[in-house]
Amino acid sequence: MTQRVLSDMQVAHQLADAAGKVILPYFRSQDLGAENKLSEGFDPVTVADRAAEDAMRALLAELRPEDAILGEEFPPQPGTSGRTWVLDPIDGTRGFISGTPTWGVLIALSEADGPILGVIDQPYIGERFSGDAERAEMTGPLGPQQLKTRAGRGLEEAILFTTFPEVGTPDEGAAFGRVAEEVKLTRYGMDCYAYALLAAGQIDLVIEAGLNAYDIQAPIAVIEAAGGLVTDWQGGPVHEGGRALAAATPELHAAALQRLNWQMG
Repeated sequence: MTQRVLSDMQVAHQLADAAGKVILPYFRSQDLGAENKLSEGFDPVTVADRAAEDAMRALLAELRPEDAILGEEFPPQPGTSGRTWVLDPIDGTRGFISGTPTWGVLIALSEADGPILGVIDQPYIGERFSGDAERAEMTGPLGPQQLKTRAGRGLEEAILFTTFPEVGTPDEGAAFGRVAEEVKLTRYGMDCYAYALLAAGQIDLVIEAGLNAYDIQAPIAVIEAAGGLVTDWQGGPVHEGGRALAAATPELHAAALQRLNWQMG
């Protein structure tokens, strides 16, 4: 098939297929090493991250050569179409090197105002979550299913996720704590899989800080297609990264936003 007969979502699925094929031989490999990208702290990257992004970039060069590319592992590539493919080959590399199947391949197609489609793919367990203006769906071991965020829960009945217990700075951690003390259950460490669970109607809130564009654009597209909303901590756009609040309903979003911003610097 040529680039002229493939839809954007079909291209996104091909990108996910290509990345998963490259990544899986490395997952739970006994001799997999990781480099640290930070001089202080720990931000790992593996050969699987780079090989997967290479594979996706090569496919885009064939199928969408006019589009720009923003990826985690290599410099941005300019385009002429006004559209950008936003790639995180392994979101959750800490989980990946620990053997947990909570990492994922993130793929978004973005225009000036933000992402117009997204894919969250977990190739090891065979689950793929996708969304655009026309559909929100997942495929997995139980077959295809429609994605829809769950409704009818107040903050006191909500399930909240974040990746790191400290969330970000001490002020950001304190703001998160004001939400966490109100909800029914708080869980940690799921990376992009938490956003997929929100889109699938399993949880209600994800709150994070310190994100990059490639961390959040695919989750934005999938969650919004499923009926939820994703903003920054002031209720504005978050597709460029920063502090993110994802919620299943407008009511939960408003309640969480109020607590995040109480005495927030």
